[in-house]
Amino acid sequence: MNNILIKYPLILLPFVSSLILSSPAEAQFTLSIFHNNDGESQLLQNGNEGGAASFITLLNSLKAQANADPNIDATLTLSSGDNFLAGPEFNASLTDGIFYDVRVLNAIGYDAIALGNHDFDFGPDLLANFISSPDFSQPVPFLGANLDFSGEPSLQALVDSGRIAASTIVNKGGEDIGIIGAITPSLPAISSPGNVLINPDLTGIIQTEINALEALGVNKIILISHLQSINEELALIPQLSGIDVVIAGGGDDLLANPSDPLLPSDQGSGAAGLYPLTALNLDGITVPVVTTAGEYKYIGQLEVTFDNLGEVIGFQGGPVRNFQGDPNTTPDPTIVSTVVDPVQASIDALDANVIATSEVDLNGRRGSFSSGEPGVRTVETNQGNLIADAILWQATQLAPSLGLPTPNVALQNGGGIRNNSIIAAGDITELDTFDMLPFSNFLSIVPDISPTQFKEILENAVSRVQNTDGRFAQIAGFEFIYDISATAQTVDNNGNVLTPGDRIRSVQLSDGTVIVENGTVVAGAPNLNIATIDFLARGGDQYPLRGASFTNLGVSYQQALANYITQELQGQILASQYPEGGSGRILEIQQIPTPVPEPSALLGLLFMGGTAILVKKKG
Repeated sequence: MNNILIKYPLILLPFVSSLILSSPAEAQFTLSIFHNNDGESQLLQNGNEGGAASFITLLNSLKAQANADPNIDATLTLSSGDNFLAGPEFNASLTDGIFYDVRVLNAIGYDAIALGNHDFDFGPDLLANFISSPDFSQPVPFLGANLDFSGEPSLQALVDSGRIAASTIVNKGGEDIGIIGAITPSLPAISSPGNVLINPDLTGIIQTEINALEALGVNKIILISHLQSINEELALIPQLSGIDVVIAGGGDDLLANPSDPLLPSDQGSGAAGLYPLTALNLDGITVPVVTTAGEYKYIGQLEVTFDNLGEVIGFQGGPVRNFQGDPNTTPDPTIVSTVVDPVQASIDALDANVIATSEVDLNGRRGSFSSGEPGVRTVETNQGNLIADAILWQATQLAPSLGLPTPNVALQNGGGIRNNSIIAAGDITELDTFDMLPFSNFLSIVPDISPTQFKEILENAVSRVQNTDGRFAQIAGFEFIYDISATAQTVDNNGNVLTPGDRIRSVQLSDGTVIVENGTVVAGAPNLNIATIDFLARGGDQYPLRGASFTNLGVSYQQALANYITQELQGQILASQYPEGGSGRILEIQQIPTPVPEPSALLGLLFMGGTAILVKKKG
């Protein structure tokens, strides 16, 4: 997910919480749409907030109220993607062989579910097993119009059976409603879709689906999309004809009106915009656009009224918070016993296993470039160093037995470090390692990378640091200096460099070998063997490896971290080895202090007219 501030210039109409566009005499149809997105396996309550069990109770209550309302003709329930996420909660599913998230999705009773980028994080086969789970009592369709699954047999089989589709038609209250799914074109760079192909022409592919639905007589059409920021949906709508409603996901954007109660954790920052946002489609018709904050914290409820031609003539709604103490939030007992209790037991077991003691707080926050908060996506951190060292150490241990060259350096993208917190000095548990590194990323060695290509890789790593982007690298085995004011590299989704970039000023290996000096690759610099994770080895986060060969070492990055801490560090994380603020592996050029002249070499500084003159001491 990305935290995106709504860019108001993109909104084509004023914010409105309700709108009546006309009052035609023809028959009307009012649909109450319940929606959420980015549940991301956050199945347990966080204090009094969130939790799948209370979410289901609250949703069932809202549905019952809508069904009893004479002004509402039907209800619809939709997800806009990221239906599960790596982490200690999802580890319970992997350990127990039960998809607990599926039990929740089934109890919610979705009419359609959009595929999100995190749904591909464990690869195509696990996603296929997830969708095929017997815990789905009803075969809800998973939607992604701009995806081609023909290269992945397990997913293509679900396309053939109708469980995965570009769009679907559901009948509600005697009316056919078309629902189209779409996912971000950047999917290959941020997840692990394997041989699933992504059509980047969102406008073209969605319009094709709209036209096909209209040809079947469907005149009420909803897009459920996972484009990573609601700004993407707002920019897309003016290019589409026939779209009526958009339910967005992936941005974790909280939309709310002044009268909507927010969770206590959101009351300080407030909402990013009013609910709903609006834009004009290509036909000049107002389209309501909604989304919710994720993790089962809110249920979005949008009421839309259509005329007999299927055109939107009014809408209203807002988010409903999932807060213990509010009416109708008693946790569903079936979900408590079949989901919450076993997941909590699994997490408790991880938390009880202390594997180390740390003398120092470990910084695994995402960070923020704009606010200056240090984190793994913006600067070197001691937790980032710990993880990169673990990757280099584990790969070095395994390389000889696999007939692979010893790695010189290690790279870990900040986006793969997920705890987004400071882990306080003291006990470090197995749960902490899962919180830090939850994905199914496996260690890999990419051999024989030229120094020129290595510089390209580092240029990519610092190319979007101002955006707090996940590609920023935590490193081991070398150090580098970069200039954030210099030209940034740009690459396409295949890792082809479009703009070379010249931010990297120097690179030096831990043994003193210089790879880059004054922004130029040093003549005769050696090729390098890189230890990293398979996500980056495949070109994730647009790392320009361009199909370079690599070998998977069969150990996850979480396992590597746990092994390094327990075996190499002997359960002791020392402040001298991992100081707060890092050890100077990565420096932005403005962070480098200006050398102070030695007193023995200089007499002093004479200031004349604002100019400093160095006067050498005689003798």
